[in-house]
Amino acid sequence: MGKISIMIVDDHTLIRETWSFLLGRNEGFEVIAEVGEGQRAIELARDKRPNIVLLDINMTPINGFDVLKMIRKLSPGSKVIAVSMHSQPAYAKKMLRLGARGYVTKNSPRQEMLDAIEEVYKGNVYVCQEVKNILSEQMLGNEENGTGLNQLSERELEVIHLIRDGLSSKEIADKLAISIKTVEVHRHNILKKLKVKNTASLINYINSSGL
Repeated sequence: MGKISIMIVDDHTLIRETWSFLLGRNEGFEVIAEVGEGQRAIELARDKRPNIVLLDINMTPINGFDVLKMIRKLSPGSKVIAVSMHSQPAYAKKMLRLGARGYVTKNSPRQEMLDAIEEVYKGNVYVCQEVKNILSEQMLGNEENGTGLNQLSERELEVIHLIRDGLSSKEIADKLAISIKTVEVHRHNILKKLKVKNTASLINYINSSGL
């Protein structure tokens, strides 16, 4: 069996270089590209067709969700593993729904990343232990972990990101192709779930949580 070809996509140079170094020490892997910008990642995936793409979610101006959609379209044979600072299951669910085959957090140990690459390459789906633990706690009714960001739906997370970007309810409605009333319902539910009183408090919450 030939080496597993890997492309690393992360807007932090140190993270890219660290993963490239660590993965390069494994005889079964070959890092064929590392890139810090979404559009360039899409182009490289199309041209190089890597077996595995390690994709950061939190990038600008094109986020990991949109990069994933384009890679799936232009290089369908490439299997994407999302790599994120977020352990909220909603993020993992959304990436997997969009076509990612794996999800690991930046808290994951090195061996877990290696396991994820090998399992996804074989055609399996891999979700890191940190996210699995949170899901288990939620299913067992652990109230502490069932509150806050972990309670938000995928749509509510989308709305939060657009609020963070400064969009009005009308602009959010236009972008998501939903009604303004629906946006307002989402905003109300977000405030309630996060236990904040208004948009200003929500913005502070978003900034402090690293979203």
